[in-house]
Amino acid sequence: MKRVKGNSRFALTILLSILVFLIFFLSLVLVNVVILIFIATGLYKPELYGYSGITMFMVTTSVASLVVGAIMSAFIVRIPLKPINRLIQGLDMLASGDYSTRLKPLGILKNFPLFVKLTDSFNTLAEELENTEMLRSDFINNFSHEFKTPIVSVAGFAKLIRKGNLTDEQKDEYLSVIEEESLRLSGLATNVLNLTKLESCNILTNVSTYNLSEQLRICILMLEEKWSAKDVEFKLDFREHTVTADQEMLAQVWINLIDNAVKFSTEGSVVEINIKTDEEYIYVSVINSGSFIPEDKRERIFNKFYQSDESHSSEGNGVGLAIVKRAVQLHRGEVTVNCEKNLTMFTVKLPK
Repeated sequence: MKRVKGNSRFALTILLSILVFLIFFLSLVLVNVVILIFIATGLYKPELYGYSGITMFMVTTSVASLVVGAIMSAFIVRIPLKPINRLIQGLDMLASGDYSTRLKPLGILKNFPLFVKLTDSFNTLAEELENTEMLRSDFINNFSHEFKTPIVSVAGFAKLIRKGNLTDEQKDEYLSVIEEESLRLSGLATNVLNLTKLESCNILTNVSTYNLSEQLRICILMLEEKWSAKDVEFKLDFREHTVTADQEMLAQVWINLIDNAVKFSTEGSVVEINIKTDEEYIYVSVINSGSFIPEDKRERIFNKFYQSDESHSSEGNGVGLAIVKRAVQLHRGEVTVNCEKNLTMFTVKLPK
């Protein structure tokens, strides 16, 4: 393969050399044609200067032009070929998996917008590939962990029950763990299916106008078992608002955000939900205390199966926020996260 690439570069060099040489040759022909025109029109009088003089001049000019043209073409073709060769080498490195490769404009080429644009485009491509590789690696690692852990727990406690010699209390405890881990697997499968469905969707079809404030209150009630167990209270700071959207899809957004807020809140704390509007957009914010997301992880938390808690000690599978982001994108909105001291605020921006 390297031999084929080397042959391609050599062929390109020869082609450009021939092209430059032809340009010099044509310029030589043009000069000689002009001289002949001068003779034919009488601007140059051979009887005064002689034919031998003009003939010698034409021959000398021809030979000099060919020699100079050949030498200059050999050097000139190196100028456009150098960045092309560097680009080919960079692409070869990307193809081999080295996504840290970057290009820089060479010397005088920095003054040519075309080469600067080419370099910027290559570096952008390399950076995106590097980020994609990181996401792929994180996805595989986190998904493997989230899928394997409950299966190992179910298998382990099932073996203990099978061996027997357990008290009724131990059996109940082990069966409870099996039930919880099975529900965890079921929830993971459901979330993955929901995310896959959202990722394959490009157009919203079930759009209607409905009461957004009432939907938020219903979603809070649906999660009563979770926030009651942590003695979490809610502070609702909004009036009645309507929105035109996919009601079922946005319900997944609010459930995931509220569940996330309750999960990372300290016991006895308050989760605040407020709604603000302007002429074009409606903003829904979910604020909780007791957790802090480092700045370098705030964008990554919306990736599939990514968890800011790298120990995976907290409940969850890292799919909820990915669902939130995709659903909001389908509504031509955006979701952001801000952290100040011990407060974390997720804000969903939707067109009215």
